[in-house]
Amino acid sequence: MPALIFRKGLDLKHEVASVLAESYHSALVNQIKAQDYRFVSGRLTIHLAREFGFCYGVDRAVDYAYQARRRFPHQRVFLTGEIIHNPHVNDRLRELGIGFLSDPGQREAELEPSDVVILPAFGVTIGELQRFDRVGCTLVDTTCGSVLNVWKNVKRYAVDGLTSIIHGKYWHEETQSTASQAIAVNGGHYLVVLDRAEAEYVCEYIGGRGDRTAFLERFRSATSVAFDPDVHLERIGCANQTTMLSSESLAIGELFRDAMRARHGEAELASRFRAFDTICSATQDRQDAVLQLLDEHRLDLMVVVGGYNSSNTCNLARLCAERVPTYHVASPEGLVSADEICHRDVASKAERRSAGWLPSSGPVTVGITSGASTPDNLVELAVHTLDALTNGAAIPERASRLETAP
Repeated sequence: MPALIFRKGLDLKHEVASVLAESYHSALVNQIKAQDYRFVSGRLTIHLAREFGFCYGVDRAVDYAYQARRRFPHQRVFLTGEIIHNPHVNDRLRELGIGFLSDPGQREAELEPSDVVILPAFGVTIGELQRFDRVGCTLVDTTCGSVLNVWKNVKRYAVDGLTSIIHGKYWHEETQSTASQAIAVNGGHYLVVLDRAEAEYVCEYIGGRGDRTAFLERFRSATSVAFDPDVHLERIGCANQTTMLSSESLAIGELFRDAMRARHGEAELASRFRAFDTICSATQDRQDAVLQLLDEHRLDLMVVVGGYNSSNTCNLARLCAERVPTYHVASPEGLVSADEICHRDVASKAERRSAGWLPSSGPVTVGITSGASTPDNLVELAVHTLDALTNGAAIPERASRLETAP
């Protein structure tokens, strides 16, 4: 029996609204927004970016997960993996009794028709969806509309015989789901490029200056089955993982446009190359807001709050690090003391502990932003912690832990 799919919620939005507010919202953050996104205490001044935190797609996904748990109280409810890239949110869902098929001990083969499976905001591959359909379990689809827009474009490419060039991380759930869409139509093909350097390498090959064996080895995990660069780079279309750095995606698109023009001539360009800007609006808004913050205020340092595996959060940290000392913390608990911080280093991409990160005297001006999968209550905790560390006070008991509804 085919799976029953809920794509527009489960008619319980009002019943879970208060729990979501208590679990993830923040009165202090709302107050700071009302005060021109500025918080002042003692020698500390904090400026919040004007766009940060939960985006619409993330808010909707978490909402649907809570609705699903409420709608099916006596059935097993699972997520395919992390609903979003934030450990605090995912742990809260585990506490509600939602299982994660990606966790040790959970296997898709154990699913039964009576089970409920929540599809994350990143989407799932066509193969995964077909497996769930064969089992016949109930599905709650929280796939973000921005991701669906990318899927629509890569399917158009495949229909017209173009290979999809996807700017993204080949191991990321969203990119894997997008790649599956690219090959589902007419046996289409795809190639995933991580960054500008990889894009330049591919463009060199398009220009006839590459080595086939080296190319296939470099991209062995990032191409469709039986990908042939001598055939499948003749006609291409650019897309991207929605949370990548917008400026980099646009630059990569121009690199490919120039390479195809140089190889085939202007007259052939329209039939051999296409590009669509598929960065989601929320990602773009957060990147624009952090650049505005850096332009408007002279900061001593920047704190970026969000999961280390959150692509959009990491890209916010990249933008900030070009202008000011930047610390990407997975949660406010990374603000260990006035002299020690545990953070993801932007350059090495490794977690490290740094000393002397917070000025010990005089006025301190800090910028704060957070990724699209970071709830406001974590930003509140970061503000409280910075206040306590800067002004030499103990962290208040109410801010020393994550306060969430039972």
